Amino acid sequence: MQQLPNSSRRQFLGLAGGAAVLGALPVVIVRPAEATPAMLASAIQNVTGGAAVQSGKVKLDIPPLVENGNTVPMTVTVAHPMAPEDHVRSIHVFNEKNPQPNIANFHLSPHNGRAQVSTRIRLADSQKIVAIAKLSDGSFWSASVDVVVTLAACTEEVI
Repeated sequence: MQQLPNSSRRQFLGLAGGAAVLGALPVVIVRPAEATPAMLASAIQNVTGGAAVQSGKVKLDIPPLVENGNTVPMTVTVAHPMAPEDHVRSIHVFNEKNPQPNIANFHLSPHNGRAQVSTRIRLADSQKIVAIAKLSDGSFWSASVDVVVTLAACTEEVI
């Protein structure tokens, strides 16, 4: 067996170990710590494509005052039929101050039976929550609620 000049088992193991360490490092994506109103408007624009959003038909059930923002229950209901020719196609939920304003997208069909979704969300601070429904005719309807959070979810304090 012929050995390459200036190569040794130690050099090989050192390079292999270095490659393993580099492969195990987490990938860090830097995002703004807090969203801006422009980010919220941009996220809504991405969903609606610039179409007019009307108030009504959408009911957003979320507590207006929550003690802890870690897990906030939320239900969005759209008062609209779910017939094959006329139904709710999607429900989108946005928030004002979290780094990612578009926090949920639900795609529906007439097979869902009713246009209602429930989930829990995480809120970093007191803010406005907006729910937008897209109907099969291409129209958009919305509702919004201001939520006061007394203990923020996205902050950590070291004691």
